[in-house]
Amino acid sequence: MKSARRSVLPRPSRAMLAWFRLYLRWYVPRHFRAVRLAHAARFEQAAEEENGALVVALNHPSWWDPLTCMIVAHALLPEHDHYGPMDAVEAERYSVLRRMGLFPVEQHSPRGAAQFLHASQQIFSRPRSVLWMTPQGAFTDVRPRPLMFRAGLSVLAARLPRVTVLPLAVEYTFWNERLPEVLVNCGAPEIFPATDESRAVESVNARLAGALTAASDELMQMSAARDAAGFETILEGGRGMGSVYSLWQSLAHGRGRNRQP
Repeated sequence: MKSARRSVLPRPSRAMLAWFRLYLRWYVPRHFRAVRLAHAARFEQAAEEENGALVVALNHPSWWDPLTCMIVAHALLPEHDHYGPMDAVEAERYSVLRRMGLFPVEQHSPRGAAQFLHASQQIFSRPRSVLWMTPQGAFTDVRPRPLMFRAGLSVLAARLPRVTVLPLAVEYTFWNERLPEVLVNCGAPEIFPATDESRAVESVNARLAGALTAASDELMQMSAARDAAGFETILEGGRGMGSVYSLWQSLAHGRGRNRQP
């Protein structure tokens, strides 16, 4: 009976998530200038009920990724339940995270694959539920190409009767302020209808890797432009470049110099 109970995936605690979001609204702005989101309409399109199960597949550049996902998830789909796999060893250390939608999966083992598929089946049997995952499976810089995916996402997409995968590109970069930016870009959703007969794991993997590559390349161009107008700011942090540098800028500006050093 004990193992059977453990196999049931708990729903995220709304109270715990509300408390943690309050913490994030204090913590994240201490480290970032802003969290900025591009092409939110693509996410809304992917979440339409007729598109079936929704999986958000993002790149994995940083330790900050789970926190970024929580912020984006609440900004776009606050009434949905959001889930994500987590290394079983880390889940044992931070059991509180299981109350916020993260579930344990053993790494690099058949048992872990079975855990992931079993949890995913439970998630998609529940209305208004979203699965978030990082198919690269490890921290990876945003620049290397081609993107290399582990098999989990492709196996899942090939097995589900109807699924939509939204590629989500994330980048942490400095613009003109003291603190870095969190930039997020929603890519074009990949919809796999129930009648799709070309859903071999290899072809699904290539298709999804291409979709995330396109979203990441698009975000790189937007990041290089350093123009916040292309994004919606969903969480704003501190302004300014530090007291000494700001003073230098003010003095230079007063003397008619260019504000950029």
